Amino acid sequence: MTTPTGATPTGATTTEKRGGLADLRKMFGNGQSTLRQFGILGSLVVIIALFQLLTWLIKGTGLTLSSTNLINVVNQYSYILILAIGMVMVIIMGHIDLSVGSVAAFTGIIVAKAMSDWNLPWPLAIVLGLLVGAAVGAWQGFWVAYVGVPAFIVTLAGMLIFRGGNQWIGQSTTTPVPVEFTYIGAGYLPDVAGSAFNYATMALGLLGAAWIVYNELRLRSVQKKMGSPQAPMWVSVVKIVLLAGVILWAAWLFATGRPGTSFPISGIILVLLVILYSFITRSTVFGRHIYAVGGNRLAATLSGVKDRRVDFFVMMNMSVLASLAGMIFVARSTASGPQDGNGWELDAIAAVFIGGAAVSGGIGTVIGSIIGGLVMAFLNNGLQLLGVGADWVQIIKGMVLLLAVGVDVWSKSQGRPSILGLWSSRRRRARLEEQGPTEPPAVVPSSGTNESSEPRDVARL
Repeated sequence: MTTPTGATPTGATTTEKRGGLADLRKMFGNGQSTLRQFGILGSLVVIIALFQLLTWLIKGTGLTLSSTNLINVVNQYSYILILAIGMVMVIIMGHIDLSVGSVAAFTGIIVAKAMSDWNLPWPLAIVLGLLVGAAVGAWQGFWVAYVGVPAFIVTLAGMLIFRGGNQWIGQSTTTPVPVEFTYIGAGYLPDVAGSAFNYATMALGLLGAAWIVYNELRLRSVQKKMGSPQAPMWVSVVKIVLLAGVILWAAWLFATGRPGTSFPISGIILVLLVILYSFITRSTVFGRHIYAVGGNRLAATLSGVKDRRVDFFVMMNMSVLASLAGMIFVARSTASGPQDGNGWELDAIAAVFIGGAAVSGGIGTVIGSIIGGLVMAFLNNGLQLLGVGADWVQIIKGMVLLLAVGVDVWSKSQGRPSILGLWSSRRRRARLEEQGPTEPPAVVPSSGTNESSEPRDVARL
């Protein structure tokens, strides 16, 4: 048995795998990243590489990583990724929102009518759209939080109500929007130098790479001051090189697109929202309350968390983001129509579950949902580049979602922590053997209650 490096409260010794590939787990999440999180990111890399190879073999050139295609992916899926940011918070709470597509369409037609019929300036129209989203979210949040109607029923009703509202206000016709408004959905970072290379996009990439370096160095400094365990320096260097390299390479691809294009404005909005909501969910009291209520509502309530208030604001926030997504889509389409938003809720829910959220709530991250959304986006985009029919695209996307959630539920039912638990089971057993025998927990005799005196299998809960 190896030399112990620590002891548990019960006196059992623990050992820590260090050196070599074992330290790679510390690259993300300070060692708390699960194999599933790595699996999702790896799946995205594999999908992109696979379609890049297939388009090169079939079309004669790799299309997936071309500048034009990457710009199209951001333009086409930014509004779905915005919905995924709000949806992950809803699902962490143990709810579901089926109304986001209808709310987006409802907001879109009101904003379009306000500009075309009421001559409202486009900045005020955007404010109006956000207020409409907040009002819709407050309506649905009231029924969920204070009346107690399940969110599934409330948002199913909302899906019907606001879809009908869209068609009633717009008379089932399209309503065009001013050219100035289209900038938020079809605009790009401006070309400040008047050249084919977009320096503003490259500057944005350099800023992102600098933030990666600063964040990693700051993390190591904080860990050192607090006496927390640190990943080896080589792990931090590999992490910085990989992430900064990807950011700079992507910035170069966006900056060298066809003249007049660069990184889309909708992508800028998405990045800002990811930063904001990642901070909210990880570093604020409200974010901790979301996870607490989603993980165990009774325990959170007994701890003083106002669960009804959390329910209310999470539902309202979802509708505000849905209204923003609807306006971005209308801006990109240059008009609002009766079919806007159809199926958006399904894409957003799929992105969240593929990104690692738990069906029962309490688990999920904003970054994971974005990665899950990108998996679906590049899968859909790659199949279209290969000329696969829309019928097979839907079938394949449905199978991916079913397998991603189904295999994860099965692996957890076997007591494994992630979708790759089967692969890692031998390694976990070997580590437990190295820890040596531990004293079994005492069994409290039954005293006439209905509770079983047998130990519970916590891993299966």
